Amino acid sequence: MTRVKIIQVPRRFVADEWGGTETTILETSRALLADGDEVSIFTSLALSDTQAETIRGVPVRRFQYSYPFLGLDKAARRDMDKKGGNLLSLSLLWALLREPGVDLLHAHSGKRLGAAVRTAAKLRGIPYVITLHGGHFVVPQGEMSQMLAPIQGRLEWGRLFGMAMGSRRVLEDADAVLCVGGDELAAARERLPGQRVELMPNGVDCAAFASGDGAAFRQAHGIPPERRIMLCVSRIDYQKNQIALVEALAQPLPDHPDLHLVLLGPVTVASYREKLDARVRALGVAASLTLIPGLRSDDPLLVGAFHAAEVFCLPSLHEPFGIVILEAWAAGLPVVASRIGGIPSFTADGKDVLHAAPGDAGDLAAQLGRVLDDPALAGRLADAGRSKARRDYDWRAISARLRDLYAELVAARPRAGGR
Repeated sequence: MTRVKIIQVPRRFVADEWGGTETTILETSRALLADGDEVSIFTSLALSDTQAETIRGVPVRRFQYSYPFLGLDKAARRDMDKKGGNLLSLSLLWALLREPGVDLLHAHSGKRLGAAVRTAAKLRGIPYVITLHGGHFVVPQGEMSQMLAPIQGRLEWGRLFGMAMGSRRVLEDADAVLCVGGDELAAARERLPGQRVELMPNGVDCAAFASGDGAAFRQAHGIPPERRIMLCVSRIDYQKNQIALVEALAQPLPDHPDLHLVLLGPVTVASYREKLDARVRALGVAASLTLIPGLRSDDPLLVGAFHAAEVFCLPSLHEPFGIVILEAWAAGLPVVASRIGGIPSFTADGKDVLHAAPGDAGDLAAQLGRVLDDPALAGRLADAGRSKARRDYDWRAISARLRDLYAELVAARPRAGGR
């Protein structure tokens, strides 16, 4: 099989601010490297001051960037680094143009960064693909308004760069548009008639999550062994809606004081963390809650958290896919998740998950109560989820599909001058 050289281009990529997008990029890159392909990640210096490093065997290069708006203060730039910032990096574009022997570029962001990928691919005569990680067609208006809040009323001086690089043509000109969830797939196919749009779901390293030290996790965070842990692993963010989970905890707590909620994930919206803390204080549940603002993806305590828990919950208001559901399944946990976004496209209510109405803390509490009060139901959900994760979503299978797509696109448009 012909080997290919791929550059993955996400907006940011740092080991201590981790999410589903980073997991997807890293795990597919590792699988491609293991098969003999050459893969690297080119990204911005957002949330990092390290220009080059290797993360779990994958080389990462970072480049200077800016947000082309007048009057942005440090806090606003930080907010945009963490979520949704439409950055400009001419040095990254230059690196994409100069890197020798590249066969294909893979963008993981649109707008100006996606336009840089588009420009480099067109000038080099090579194909490019873009993955929509749920941030394009199906973002709720309220969430979009919150993401854009740091730049409201700011004069944008970067429009000319976007126009010159074709930022409005990133999706239309891509050789393929990939979607991680079924809802975005349907929206993309409707909005991009004639374009190649494919489902490329997230995956999981089933072996990595199969065993973990739950006792070590409890000890590290002072959680007594008799506490029954409800776990949520996700960014601390209005999108993920941890406040509803705190409210769901408060309802049964008077009769079940052994319940304990663990919220684990980096804080991507500081104002939401403040609201979350305020709600915890108002409900008086602080003694039954542990908030851990992120663990590195290679920290064994991350897997340990799944093995310490009795049930996993994802209460999102918007969720492109929900890779953490796969991780919970691989760890053998029953799952309660919002019936929203891409989640219904790969889960089956009552068979491998219990769905809860999005934003409804009462329904969330009811579904969690069903799992916690019925060991037989919990076991059936966990067994079905584990089987589905192993059968359909192991990274080796997902990466093989991606590799086949890369090879097809490269073969269809050989680069001028060969390798």
